[in-house]
Order: sequence, then structure tokens, then C-alpha cells
Amino acid sequence: MLFEQYGIKKELCELDQKIMAKCSDAFKRCDDVRDEMQLRVLKAFTDHRIGAQHFAATTGYGYGDIGRDALDEVFAQVVGAEDALCRPHFLSGTHALTVALFGILRNGDTLLAATGRPYDTLLPVIGLEGEGYGSLMEYGVRYDEVPLIDGEPDYEGIAAKAKDATVIHIQRSRGYESRRAFSVDDIDKISRTAKAVNPDVIIFVDNCYGEFCDTSEPVTHGADLIAGSLIKNGGGGIAPTGGYIAGRTDLVEKCAHRLTAPGTGRELGSNPSGYREFFLGLYFAPSTTCEAKKSSIYAAALFDELGYKAVPAYDEPRNDIITSLEFGNQEDLVKLCEAVQAASPIDSFATPVAEEMAGYSDKIIMAAGAFTQGSSIELSCDGPLREPYVAYAQGGLSLTASRYAYLSAAQKMMDKG
Repeated sequence: MLFEQYGIKKELCELDQKIMAKCSDAFKRCDDVRDEMQLRVLKAFTDHRIGAQHFAATTGYGYGDIGRDALDEVFAQVVGAEDALCRPHFLSGTHALTVALFGILRNGDTLLAATGRPYDTLLPVIGLEGEGYGSLMEYGVRYDEVPLIDGEPDYEGIAAKAKDATVIHIQRSRGYESRRAFSVDDIDKISRTAKAVNPDVIIFVDNCYGEFCDTSEPVTHGADLIAGSLIKNGGGGIAPTGGYIAGRTDLVEKCAHRLTAPGTGRELGSNPSGYREFFLGLYFAPSTTCEAKKSSIYAAALFDELGYKAVPAYDEPRNDIITSLEFGNQEDLVKLCEAVQAASPIDSFATPVAEEMAGYSDKIIMAAGAFTQGSSIELSCDGPLREPYVAYAQGGLSLTASRYAYLSAAQKMMDKG
């Protein structure tokens, strides 16, 4: 069998074949999304007449950078937005979210989190944790939230609070919570609920981990603005850095003046390395995201077979690239991370050790043997060392390599050595 020659025991190789057959229908759904989105990306490239001239490096202020501007236009068309900033100048997904929030919120405005408390790294940005350092609350932005009910949006609560909100924040993915990721239909319903009582409210979606997981994006389902990272789905495992903001033209323009400086906006920003990797990454994004979703589905099916709880289950709708695996003990969480690291193409010799990380309240153990540091579209696994000891398995540029990593982890757990 394929994996037996690489040290996986025969019984696990047989289980692998069972899991692959079990996941075939779910994999077919991933393929269907990939195929539609791949043609949409191709059309955007041809519509905007992308050529080798758009890959050229620029320096200094970057005035007249045709590659930068064309990338914005192509990305906007792909996601169905009026406008976009798709740039290497965003340092991370959190940076893109921060620029967006500071771009559209002003002193006295209210930010309402409609899907519960946001992800850990956004809490200092809002001012809910940390020392301030220029947070939204320090600048006079008010904050409120509507907690989830059993992992689902509280639509009555959203309707009650939306009338006083300036911006509604929706977090599509789960962060370190064991809930399902929200679909574009969920986002549509939240938007309609909020705008029924406040037509002027701005719907803002943290789209991280969710790009290319469906045949449409949140901007065609009621969202006015979305933001995310290019070292996740949208960069196809090739973009070395960057992020994006996309949506209504007027809102994107406000964000552009926050990204650079008031008065210069989107006209500034050079890239001495050029844009080839960003165009290439966007072109591969549908296929890469498909592989990552399949890897996530496989992990859910495998560990469910071994008696662990997976969210979402392998055959449930999948709205992002993450599967959470609840182990109930620290030992198995650590073993999974160690095995994933050992099966990584980069730094396979390293051993993950739980450490304090900026923006997180608990020690985090993280396996991330990636070509791009911190990339989540490449196979990685992490989790906080706290009960119920949940691992967040994500990414996977190659389903075959992901299968090997997860089988190695299963073998390590079963050996208990």
C-alpha cells in the first residue's frame, strides 16, 4: 500500500482506503466548487488583459504601478466586489481587518459583533484586551456584541441591537471555538436581519479561511466589506505575504486612506519584488483551497473513526478550511502537532513546544512546517493548552501529504509511546 513503505502500519493503511471511499461524495462537492471558481478566476485574468508587464517590480512611492492596480481589479471581479485592495502591504489578516475597521469607524460610532466575541488577535485592536496602544475604544469607538446561542447566530438579539450600530462585524470562521464556520447564506440572513431595522448599517465580514470555499463570497450576500489574508486561501500557497479588503467602492476608498495616508490613499505603495507571485497565487487559489478542504474533510473522517469529535463532521457542509478535533487530553493534542510537524516539508526535524503568543491568553502549541511563515493554507495544526484540548487542523497543499501526516499522528496516538 502507498503509505506502508513510509512506516505506516498495515491496519492504518487499510483504514486510509476506507476513509477515502467514505469521503468521495464530500470530495466531489469540493471539486465542483473548485471548477466553477477556477473558470471565474481565469475570466477575470483575461477580462483585464493580464500580461507579463503586470509582474514588474516597482520602487519608491509606487505611483502608476500597473501591477498593483490590476491585482486590485482582478481580485474585486473574482469575489464579486465593486472594488478591492489586494496588496502585499497588509502584514497579516489581522492587519487587513484593523485597517478596514479604522477606515470605516469614527469617534462615537458603535461596532456590534453579531457572531459573538471576535477571534483572540482582534481583541486588542478593539480594546477588549491589552494596554490600548491606539485601539478602537481608545479612539472613542463603542463596542457591543451578540453572543451566539449554541454556536448559532441570535437573530432576535441582532435585530434588537443593530438599530444602534454603525458597523456589524461577522466572523465567518470559528477562531478557537468549536462551532461551525458560517456560510454565505448565514451571512445573508444576518445582513437582512440587521438592515431591516437599520438600513444604513455597514456589514463587515472577517472572511479569513473562508475564501473559495463556496461558489460565491459574502459581498454578493449582503456584506458591504470583507477582509482577509493572502497567506491563507486567497494566495494559493504562493503569495509570500499580504491581505485584502473588498466591497463597496466608497468603503474601500476610506480604507485605502487608512492603509497609506489621508490624501494619498491607493495611489501609493511600491513592491520591489513584483507581483508575479500574487497573480500566480490567486490563479491557483481555487485548486489549493480545494486540496485544503479535502485534507480537512479527511482529518474529520479519520479521527471520527478513531473515536474523537470532529467539527464539522466529514459529510457536513464546509464553509472554511478548518476542522476542530476535540481530544479531551493534552497528550493527544501534542502528539497530533508533533506528527504534523514531522510530516512537514519544512522544519520536519523541529519539535513543537507550547509557548506564550502575542494576542492569546493561553499557551499555544503549533505545528507549521510551511514554505511561508505562518501560512494557514499549508498544512498546519495548533491549539491552546486548555480544556477540552481542541486541535485546529487547517490547510494542506497536497491531500496525499496531509493523509500521511494524519495517519502518522493516529499511529503515534495509538502507540501511546
